[in-house]
Amino acid sequence: MESATQQSCLQCVERSDRLFCDLPPEALKAFDVLKLTTLCPRGTVLFREGSQPRGIFVLCHGRARVTVCSQAGRRLTVWIAAPGEVLGLSACLAGSPHEVSAELLDSTQVAMVKRRDLMQFLHNHREACLHVVSLLSRDLHHAYDRVRAVGMGKNRHSRSIRIQ
Repeated sequence: MESATQQSCLQCVERSDRLFCDLPPEALKAFDVLKLTTLCPRGTVLFREGSQPRGIFVLCHGRARVTVCSQAGRRLTVWIAAPGEVLGLSACLAGSPHEVSAELLDSTQVAMVKRRDLMQFLHNHREACLHVVSLLSRDLHHAYDRVRAVGMGKNRHSRSIRIQ
C-alpha cells in the first residue's frame, strides 16, 4: 500500500451519488481530518473474517470482493463492493470480529478511519449517525434478500451469490 494524495471529500465530484459520502460540509471537513487515504494494489486484503476491526474502509475508487468462508473451507462471494461503499462498518461499531473478508479486485484508492476516531466522529456529528443507520439498514435488507433468494432457490436473480 502506498499513501495517496489526500483529496478532500468536499472536492469529490462523485460524493452526491454515495450514501456515506454525501454528508453536510462540516461533517465532511471533520471526516477529511480523520481519514488516511492509500492506494492499494489488486489482491490487497483489507480485513479477514474473524479478525478484530481496526476501523472502516471507504472505497474511493475500485471494487472489493466481500466473502464468507463455509464450514468446508470454500469461499462464498456475498457481494462486490463498489466505489463509495463502506466496508467493516458493522464489526467496527460492534467491536466484534469481522464476519466477512474483503479483498480488492482492482487497484483501489481506499480511505481508512480508525475505530476510535470513527466513534468520536459519530458522537460529534449526529447527521453522520443517520447515514450509518441507513447503511446498516440497507445492508440488512440486502442480506434478507440474499437469504430469501438462497432459501427459495432463486439464485440466478440474486446479487452475487456464488461458491468459489
